[in-house]
Amino acid sequence: MIGNITIGQYLPGESLLHRADPRTKIILSLYYMILIFIIKTYAGFALALLFIAAVTLLSGIPVKHTIKGLRPIIVIIIFTAMINIFTTGGTTVFSFYFIKITYEGIELAAKMALRLILLVTGASLLTLTTTPISLTDGIESLMKPLSRIGVPAHEIAMMMSIALRFIPTLLDEADKIMKAQSSRGADFDTGNLVQKAKSFIPVLVPLFVSAFRRADELATAMEARCYRGGVGRTRMRQLRFGRTDFSVAAIIFLFTCVLAGLEILFRVFV
Repeated sequence: MIGNITIGQYLPGESLLHRADPRTKIILSLYYMILIFIIKTYAGFALALLFIAAVTLLSGIPVKHTIKGLRPIIVIIIFTAMINIFTTGGTTVFSFYFIKITYEGIELAAKMALRLILLVTGASLLTLTTTPISLTDGIESLMKPLSRIGVPAHEIAMMMSIALRFIPTLLDEADKIMKAQSSRGADFDTGNLVQKAKSFIPVLVPLFVSAFRRADELATAMEARCYRGGVGRTRMRQLRFGRTDFSVAAIIFLFTCVLAGLEILFRVFV
């Protein structure tokens, strides 16, 4: 499961999404996430699934790689679905003593599962097609107006990019520690939930030690290179909006129009 997490990874490419300005991708990703929570009909979810599949193919990211990134959230999807199924009131479908399953609960669970899948896939596409440096520059550029009121835009952008960059590094470190502990006789698969949680203590302790050591090494390296924040800092590559960004924005606009039309039609006539 650790090796299946795709958020924070970057896959090089020359697709339309790879060439787009990071600010365009960040803004449109946030806009896309808002749209996902606005969708109410199954036709809208079907269109969103087709759209994210088309964008994945357009980006050149292997479909298997994208599907692999959904495996870690299966537990979250199941847990969320169970809560919605057993706690939502409405028309009873099945009842056994205190257990009550309603049609509204099943529908809400299905829609919530689809939202999680669409959100994780969209967030993964953002990091898979954007380098950490470009992501940092994009976040800093978008937050730059807030620096006038004292918001440390550069520092926030740097922290977010470092956090994203270290996700795959720490996951790889956790995988190595688990393999090392397994070779010493540790068992992570058997036992109840409490026993499994206790078995991960020998993994968490060295993982935290490694994370703090890497953070200290990174701070030392930045200080050795005279890093003093964003004051007076120049960039070799300046961010500029181009035709690629307008093309990506046009695709999102077309998707929004079709989605709005489907939502209106199905709410009125179905």
